[in-house]
Amino acid sequence: MRRNHEIDYRIVGEEMQYVEIELDPSETAVGEPGAFMMMDDGIQMQTIFGDGSQQQQGLLGKLMSAGKRMLVGENLFMTAFTNVGVGKKRVSFASPYPGKIIPLDLQQLGGKIVAQKDAFLCAAKGVSVGIEFQRKLGTGLFGGEGFIMEKLEGDGMAFVHAGGHVFERVLQPGELLKIDTGCLVAYTQNISYDIQFVGGIRNTIFGGEGLFFATLRGPGSVWIQTLPISRLAGRILTYGTVSRKEEGSILGGIGNMLDGDGW
Repeated sequence: MRRNHEIDYRIVGEEMQYVEIELDPSETAVGEPGAFMMMDDGIQMQTIFGDGSQQQQGLLGKLMSAGKRMLVGENLFMTAFTNVGVGKKRVSFASPYPGKIIPLDLQQLGGKIVAQKDAFLCAAKGVSVGIEFQRKLGTGLFGGEGFIMEKLEGDGMAFVHAGGHVFERVLQPGELLKIDTGCLVAYTQNISYDIQFVGGIRNTIFGGEGLFFATLRGPGSVWIQTLPISRLAGRILTYGTVSRKEEGSILGGIGNMLDGDGW
């Protein structure tokens, strides 16, 4: 038996996805402010402190819970959507940028997932959204995500979003995976997360891949994104502020003229 609300869902779309959650009477889903897209008549929307996982606690407890969310880049408030009508109702949440929505059944994943900051999109009521401190100094300083990451706990469905194509990699006991620190989206609680120096003068200066790898050792599951939002934002900023340099100055200039960019 689940302690969290049990919800059905479907994910729609390819590059710009949304998740449609089906609620039985009295069931509730919670989402990030700004993630809401549409809902059926008969669903009541309410702004709440924190994640709504412990509504029985006092005002101080609610403030502390909401404050933890601010440390991982989430909003102080969340929005709860409750089916107060008769029959099944649907509410939908949209992804904030091109990428994929990842459904996570916490009951099947050991009750806890550690994720990058800002990854959370929505969840069944009862799922706790908190903070996860990186205990190792080097991991916190150079791991790409800092000392604080996001943790999702409970036994309900939670949904996170990441950029580009997202896939799951299952690691066997002792198996080691090295990835770019920005490409790490989430991992199960049994994964051992650390960092490793790339090494080599040429790799460090000219490699263009940063100074450190993220290292993850199994057993467990890891979710990886092909396009971190920081990488996308950096490329857009470069194209918007720096003159383009194509292959060869003459051809590059002609190409810019043809596509309206001038010399």
